[in-house]
Amino acid sequence: MSQPPPPPPNQPPQQPGFGPPQEPSEPQTPSAPATPPTPPAQPPQQPPAGPDLNKAPQPQPGYGYPQAPGTPPPAAPPTPPQGPGYGYPQQQPAGYGYPAQQPGPYGQPGPYGQPQQPGPYGQQPPYGYAQPTVPMQAQAGQPGGGRKVNAQVAIIVSAVVAIALIVGGGVWYANSSGKDDDKQTTAEGGDTKGGEGDGKEGGSGDGGATTGEAEEKAPAATGSKVLFQVPSPKVPKGVTTISIAGSWLTDSVYAKSGLSEITGYDRKSGTKKWTLDLPGPVCAATPHVTEDNKTAIVHKPAMPSKTDPQACTEVAVVDLAAGSKVWTKTAKSGTMPVSFNNVTIGGGTVAAGSTSGGAAWDLATGDERWAPKTSDSCYDAGYGGGAKLVAVRKCGSYDQRQLHIQNVDPKTGDVLAEYKMDEGIEYAAVVSTDPLVVAADVGDSAGDGSGISDFFSIDNKTGKLRARLSAPGDEFAARCDAIYKVENCTGVTVGNDRLYIATEEHDSGGDSYSQTNEVVAFDLATGKQTGQRADAGENYEIFPLRMDGPDVIAYKRPPYDKGGQVVSIDGESFKETILMENPSTEAVRDVESRMSPDYSEIQFGQGGLYMSSVYASDFTSREKEYSVIAFGTE
Repeated sequence: MSQPPPPPPNQPPQQPGFGPPQEPSEPQTPSAPATPPTPPAQPPQQPPAGPDLNKAPQPQPGYGYPQAPGTPPPAAPPTPPQGPGYGYPQQQPAGYGYPAQQPGPYGQPGPYGQPQQPGPYGQQPPYGYAQPTVPMQAQAGQPGGGRKVNAQVAIIVSAVVAIALIVGGGVWYANSSGKDDDKQTTAEGGDTKGGEGDGKEGGSGDGGATTGEAEEKAPAATGSKVLFQVPSPKVPKGVTTISIAGSWLTDSVYAKSGLSEITGYDRKSGTKKWTLDLPGPVCAATPHVTEDNKTAIVHKPAMPSKTDPQACTEVAVVDLAAGSKVWTKTAKSGTMPVSFNNVTIGGGTVAAGSTSGGAAWDLATGDERWAPKTSDSCYDAGYGGGAKLVAVRKCGSYDQRQLHIQNVDPKTGDVLAEYKMDEGIEYAAVVSTDPLVVAADVGDSAGDGSGISDFFSIDNKTGKLRARLSAPGDEFAARCDAIYKVENCTGVTVGNDRLYIATEEHDSGGDSYSQTNEVVAFDLATGKQTGQRADAGENYEIFPLRMDGPDVIAYKRPPYDKGGQVVSIDGESFKETILMENPSTEAVRDVESRMSPDYSEIQFGQGGLYMSSVYASDFTSREKEYSVIAFGTE
């Protein structure tokens, strides 16, 4: 479908209109995030004091549909914040890739035909951070029937290519021209150390139960150097934005989606090890990787065009070791192909959800395990995977909708335990499947587009609520895209039967204009804070990425004149250990600053940090754009 052209580079996008959206029906092509203007080098006005971490969510719901994210901050001091004020949180894009055909985030056409332009509420936020958000759709409905599934399935594998040739001794990735402008953005030196963000099924990468000991150790020298970079691919003529969602780590390979392929790179040198060609872009990808290096994606059956955006109908399993597809399948709801919003892996099953219902296949063989049933009064909107398989099931009529959080048998789809959320809660995201933790925006009270006002700790054996954790959107910086990407949350992880969450940025105190934030912990049994607190440090912003045994791996987004850091936070003492510190040269900062944790994919493991974009656009600028930047320590 056609849509208004995106705003030109270096100008703030316009804010979309208001109005309650409805569930998507036709796939649409999104527009691209825009690059915010570079602010003058002056300090921001002093913001209000830090957050009240015990503040309860607002009881009254409100409409204020957020728009899609902008582009990351420039490498310069910011201007004073304008508009709604300091501390508005940023929403991640569907990490691991918003489906390009779905209306909603990242400037995709909104419900009722409203285009949603990328941008932070029409304002320049503090420290130049772009503030991505996802649209909150309003709907209601009443609870209804049990879980039923049945239908036909078929898939075509696809993923996307990371375009580039290695140039300059394994330091930076550049195009084949090898011109001097690439050298101007080349970084050398710097020290760092990384951790393993493996996302192995059932492992700590799932954000679930803590197992084993921490694997990430600080190197002798924590300063990192740039290992390689991959230039952003050029989209076809007439197409503004294409999803390049999906990135994964194995012991030897970093794999990344491009326009119509997935490329496996040597983790240290960036040399291409394999390329898997696909018929169309990757719409969605699970972060989970099995022990034998399998993962799952959803992709389009062909490249989108201005007149035919294509739907996300193909579900595929990819072997990341061999660089090959294992199988591809599709599903139908009645006679119509299902366009899937999300996909995951759990218990040897690949499960994909949509507004038409969910479907599942055997991971090894591709045999159908269940499929959408059009006559059912409920449907599976999406799934959380990893240690277990959890369905977010919508039941009832439009004006009385109710969400059922179901721990399901991966082989049969039978419900093992179920928790029914209060009516009026429209969307929920699965933060962890074991222990089971769900995030929701109750009554639209978050008010910031984060998708979170509360977390629900649920016993996945009995379905009973263990505790409800209040996390007001104006005080905590976690974000979930519960509308489409059911297991896509940032700024939060789970382990040690605790939830670790980033707070919003706030004044660091004193007479300076500096800002900071923290990672704090909640007890999943009581719902109360434990008192543990890890500070980001002056002008840094900290984001928990994943668990490493009992410890938390976190990324620190730096001030404009320094490089980012990766730290390990001891799960008990909360003592921070620096694992990596990136170069502070301007060329490196410019690229790293564009990979915001809110709407980029960040993988860390075995001394390597890999940051990548989830969209490629037709926007042009004088600066070279990169889809991947990789850092490593010796």
